[in-house]
Amino acid sequence: MAIAKNELRQELGDFSSIVCLKAIVVGVEEALGEKAAAIAMISAGRQRGKKLAEDLDLVGKGSSMSLEEVTQHVQEALGKEGTRLCVIDQVTQEGDTYKVYTRETVCSAGESEGSSRQCTFTMGAIQGFLEAFLGKRLRGTQTESVLRGGNFDVLEYADLPAVNH
Repeated sequence: MAIAKNELRQELGDFSSIVCLKAIVVGVEEALGEKAAAIAMISAGRQRGKKLAEDLDLVGKGSSMSLEEVTQHVQEALGKEGTRLCVIDQVTQEGDTYKVYTRETVCSAGESEGSSRQCTFTMGAIQGFLEAFLGKRLRGTQTESVLRGGNFDVLEYADLPAVNH
């Protein structure tokens, strides 16, 4: 049996259980503490997002595209037709800040209403993808949560100024 180009495992394929991923997140939080775990999850997500943009040959191509095209690419890469990390309903831009409206994030899955869970891995993955795609360094923050009354998990990414040495 030949392995398909993007298939990592012959029988099980590329996808795994949200339950298992959530166990990793909780285990890392218990081992490292919440703040250190958040840094680790955001970093891991950024690396994943950058790699995804590379694998799809989209590095640096966002600057020549409309915001609608950027939105379409990030939806395809991370949504139902891609890795299924989350549903991305909309990406907007206000000045140097991009707002990404997500739902069904892997981070919020199975969490109880009112949970303090943040979308660390999801935020990092979208950040890494956007950074590679747009050719910019960004800083991400979560400004709304479906767990705390929001209609979306809203993730905002602001341009970081270039550092001159």
